[in-house]
Amino acid sequence: MSVKLNHTIVHARDKKASADFYAEIFGLGQPVPFGPFLDIETANEVTLAFLETDEKIQVQHYAFLVSEEEFDQIFGRVKARRLDYWGDPGQSRHGEINRRDGGRGVYFEDPAGNLLEIITRPYGGIDG
Repeated sequence: MSVKLNHTIVHARDKKASADFYAEIFGLGQPVPFGPFLDIETANEVTLAFLETDEKIQVQHYAFLVSEEEFDQIFGRVKARRLDYWGDPGQSRHGEINRRDGGRGVYFEDPAGNLLEIITRPYGGIDG
């Protein structure tokens, strides 16, 4: 068996609000309860397991590879919600998208402050 990422825990102040946000923004299935988690599965069978916490959240970065059509749909929902977005992970290029490696990419935050990224091509070259 080859090694594959199966699931990751996404910490949230309100797991339902965060899980619903991901489901709506990314066009994924509805969250499913599993123990203390609310789970959402991506197309490549990786489960995002949302766990509510009152402790300090260590902000994470989650990048999603999407098609050009999915990018347009997701980015449209980001803009419809009037979310801030950036063309870089340092959040210095506000209101921009990047065009690295011939694709498109943009960063935005989830309700817990995690930095989400959608890209249409995997990165493999020098920032352009």
